[in-house]
Amino acid sequence: MALPTQVKLVDVGPRDGLQNEKQMVPAAVKIELVQRLQLAGLKEIEVTSFVSPKWVPQMADNAEVMAGIARQPGVRYSVLVPNQQGFEAAQKTQPDEIVVFAAASEAFSQRNINCSIAESIERFRPVVAAARAQNIYVRGAISCAVGCPYEGEIAPERVAMVARLMREIGVQHVGVADTIGVGTPLKVQRALEAALQHYGIDEISGHFHDTYGQALANTLAALQLGVWQFDASVAGLGGCPYAKGATGNVATEDVVYLLHGMGIDTGIDLELLVDAGQFISDYLGRKSNSRAATALWTKRLN
Repeated sequence: MALPTQVKLVDVGPRDGLQNEKQMVPAAVKIELVQRLQLAGLKEIEVTSFVSPKWVPQMADNAEVMAGIARQPGVRYSVLVPNQQGFEAAQKTQPDEIVVFAAASEAFSQRNINCSIAESIERFRPVVAAARAQNIYVRGAISCAVGCPYEGEIAPERVAMVARLMREIGVQHVGVADTIGVGTPLKVQRALEAALQHYGIDEISGHFHDTYGQALANTLAALQLGVWQFDASVAGLGGCPYAKGATGNVATEDVVYLLHGMGIDTGIDLELLVDAGQFISDYLGRKSNSRAATALWTKRLN
């Protein structure tokens, strides 16, 4: 299959990226990060999550952040919700999209949300129905689609099963997530092909962490299948609070540099994106995890 000529990126930095930070990030900084991302041309931004602050205190300011962002036409603002209670809180902030999730690993599901995969899907059934009744788009995330910190390698059949269950409850799009970053190109392709048994190519996205430095290679492998939607995190922010050792999502700057170098359009201004990454990296007091951003910033300073 020919490579896509255009790719849509969802920046998950404000939510998935920052949720694992130990130092509390003020709502004003999160709002400014969202502003800078949309200024750079991002049309899909995962802003926050409506989980219990007991479990993820970093996201306790979710309503404040959603109220503070200056919404731009054509930009879709999504939030993650864990259950019906989270959805009811989220809907008051008028998200364009909600994200629900399930693991392809039984052990990870039990450790993460204290229930089986099947039970997690059933929890989301009324959430998905309520969201769609209000014309809120529903995206699903299949975590640990390639490997699990407790079970090891995950068979593609498990991904297919979760995709089927998500389709059955009305989830409109699924992201295949290498949550702990152990995937390699062939394994990622097999996981994506498993999800494609139940979703069309326009309803699939890739979500790759870079723990073993394979995220860009995995992105290319997904592109070769025709996948044209991906999650990424500005400055490579992120990790997983339930997967010890997992590093951040692939840096949005690195993915954009790769895609632009291949002649694939993203609609994103790389220089402004680098500025956004530098902004949040400066606040956190450390260097960006993006190699492209680091190289471009150094070149700019020289």
